[in-house]
Amino acid sequence: MKKNLFIISFFIFTSIMAQQKSILLFPNGAPGETEQMIEKEELSGNKTGGCPVLRITNVSEPTLTFYPAPTDNNSGTTIVVNPGGGYNILAYNLKGTEICKRFNSFGINCVLVKYRVPRREGLVKHAAPLQDLQRAIAYTRAHAKEWGIDANKIGVMGFSAGAHLSVMASNSFHQLTYPPIDAYDKESTRPDFCMLIYPAYLDGENFTLASDVKVTDKTPPTFLVQTEDDSNYINSSLFYYYALKEAGVPAAMHLYPSGGHGYGLRNTGDAVNEWPFRAISWLRDLGMLD
Repeated sequence: MKKNLFIISFFIFTSIMAQQKSILLFPNGAPGETEQMIEKEELSGNKTGGCPVLRITNVSEPTLTFYPAPTDNNSGTTIVVNPGGGYNILAYNLKGTEICKRFNSFGINCVLVKYRVPRREGLVKHAAPLQDLQRAIAYTRAHAKEWGIDANKIGVMGFSAGAHLSVMASNSFHQLTYPPIDAYDKESTRPDFCMLIYPAYLDGENFTLASDVKVTDKTPPTFLVQTEDDSNYINSSLFYYYALKEAGVPAAMHLYPSGGHGYGLRNTGDAVNEWPFRAISWLRDLGMLD
């Protein structure tokens, strides 16, 4: 019976995905990729909020998928969504497709990035994914008119490792991390805002920010969600928030007592499950929504 439920859930997910068109970020091959891996998808036996998690790995051809908001409720604002998974897998439904569908209901367009995983040997953990995200931001901004979105209201959102990736993009936009391949790469890769849900890998030694994260007054306004019992990663949020404050970057952090790590926006019975509504209020205060 349990196996049948997994199969049904997976069928529903793949049916939904079939309605969306994925776009190759690098049509002639991603930078540095010498061989194509066979992507692997599996439903995790460990459920979150009562539902399984679709795990994707062996991604060598990164893509984006555009999820437009309904035309009668489209704010023009767009969020580029980066799933988490430790830079080894992508929790693609929990921290990806479900996020896009929920924020679509708020009148916000979404772009889901399937960035390269697992980590590439000999490179820092975020090297290849940052190339993918920068390309996704540039591509989205270049297609703003065609997609009916506002080129000046394009932000990033990430979960766990995807949040770390969003931070790197928010502080590395001064130059491309890959050789330009077409006119799309002339567009700015700076996000207009950044939303971090239980970010990882941002804390360094002796209560400092990780040394490879360089916050400046040009870092985009940032929204953070964190729980106190997320013991392995709480310092990532605290130290990054402090760095933002010191740099004079507008920032909001919502700290909840419980909820752990990896809940996405599913109902786990914790107060942190309300975070999407706090996010909408913040976007409205920021001028991204009417």
